[in-house]
Amino acid sequence: MPIETLVPLVFALLFFVLFLGANLGLAMSGAALFGTTMIIGQDGALALAGLSVYESAQNFSLSVIPLFVLMGSFATKSGISTDLFSAFNTWLRRRKGGLAHASIAACAAFGAVCGSSIATAATMGKVALPQMARFGYSDRLATGALAAGGTIGVLIPPSVIMLIYGILTETSIGDLFIAGIVPGLLLTLFFMITIVVMTRINPASAPDVAQQEDDFEKDPQGSSIRKVWATLLLFIMVIGGIYAGIFTPTEAAGFGAVGALFLGVVMRRLTLKLIGECLIETVQTTSMIFLILIGAILFAGFLSLSGTPALLGQWITGLSLSPLGTILVIVGIYIILGAFLDTMAMIILSIPIFFPIVMSLGFDPIWFGVLVVLVVELALITPPLGMNVFIIRGVVPHVPLSQIFAGVMPFCIALVALIVLIIAVPSVATVLPELASR
Repeated sequence: MPIETLVPLVFALLFFVLFLGANLGLAMSGAALFGTTMIIGQDGALALAGLSVYESAQNFSLSVIPLFVLMGSFATKSGISTDLFSAFNTWLRRRKGGLAHASIAACAAFGAVCGSSIATAATMGKVALPQMARFGYSDRLATGALAAGGTIGVLIPPSVIMLIYGILTETSIGDLFIAGIVPGLLLTLFFMITIVVMTRINPASAPDVAQQEDDFEKDPQGSSIRKVWATLLLFIMVIGGIYAGIFTPTEAAGFGAVGALFLGVVMRRLTLKLIGECLIETVQTTSMIFLILIGAILFAGFLSLSGTPALLGQWITGLSLSPLGTILVIVGIYIILGAFLDTMAMIILSIPIFFPIVMSLGFDPIWFGVLVVLVVELALITPPLGMNVFIIRGVVPHVPLSQIFAGVMPFCIALVALIVLIIAVPSVATVLPELASR
C-alpha cells in the first residue's frame, strides 16, 4: 500500500477507534501495529512492538512520573488545597472579586505540588466554588476562573505534560521545569487582570467586599502565612533542589513524595487509610500514563518508518514561510487539534512530527516546550472538548456548559496574549534556564 494512502488510513483508524471510546494508549498501539505491519510485515511489527514496550518499561527516566504523581496525591489528601485557598482569600478578599483572585492564586500555588491541570481544577473547584456561590459571585465568573485557573497546574512545575515532552524529546526536564516558572507567574497575573476587567464591565458579577462570617474566612493575615508553609517548603525542596543542581529531577521527585508524606503525617492529616488511597491512585494514574506513553512510542515508530515527519517538513518548507510563520502555522494546527483531542493525545501525537521541524529551524527546545504547554492549556478550556470545563461542570452540575464556556472565554484571551508574548519575547521562557546553566 502506498505511504500516501497508508498514513491517512492509520490516522482515520485511530480517530475512529477513539470516537468509539477506546483507551488512547490501546488505540494508538493498535493503529501503529496495523500501520507497521503494512510496512515491514507482521513478524517485524510484532518484534519491534515487543522491543519498544520492553525498552519503555526499563527506561529509568520514566520513574520520575509516578513519584511526582504520588507527591501530588499526598498533597491533595493532606488538605493543602483548602489551606492555600484560605490563605489567599485572607490576603485578597478585601478587593473586588477577591474570592476569584484567591482561586487563581491558590490554583497556581497548588500546581506547584500537583502537576496536573485536571487535578488542580477538580480539587480547587470543590474548595472555592461553594464559597463563591455563597457570597453571590456569578456562575460565569466563578466557574470561568476555576476552569482557567486549573490550567496553570500544567505550567507551574512540576508538570506532567512537561515530563512527557521532556521524555519524548530527550530535553532536560529540570530546565523545562525551571522555564515554566516565569510564564506561570505571568499567566497568574494575566488571569487576575482579566478578573479585574470582568468585574468592572459587570460589577454585579462579584460583591464589592465579601463579608466572610465563619472562621474559615476570619483568619488574620499573620495566621494565614502558616497555612502556606507546607507548599512553600515542598516547592523550594523540589524545584530549588533542581535549580541549585543538588537533585536530578528523579531524585527531586523522590524527595518531594517523601516530603509530602512527612508533612501530611506531621500535620496529622494523613491516616493509614488515606496513605493507602494515595498509593492506589498513584498506581492507577501511572498505569494510565504508561499505557499512553507506550502507545505513543509505537505510533511514533510507525510515523518514523512511514517518513511522515519528513513529508510534513517538506510540505511546511514548501510554503516558503519564515521561521516565525512556521511556528504560527504549528500553533494554529495545535489550536485545531485541541478542539478534538485531549492534552495528552495532542502532545504525544504531535511532538514526533513537529519537534524535528522546529529544531531544524534553530529554535530552542526549552522555549518550544513552554510554547506547546501554553497551547495545550488553551485546549483545556476551549470548546468543544475543554476538559477543565467538564471537570468544573462535574463540581457544579446545575450550571449549564454554555455558561461555563462563556465565563472562560475572557481567560482564553489572556492565555492567547501570553502565547503571543512568549513568541515575541522568547527570553521570557528561557531566562531562568540560562541563568541556571551559568
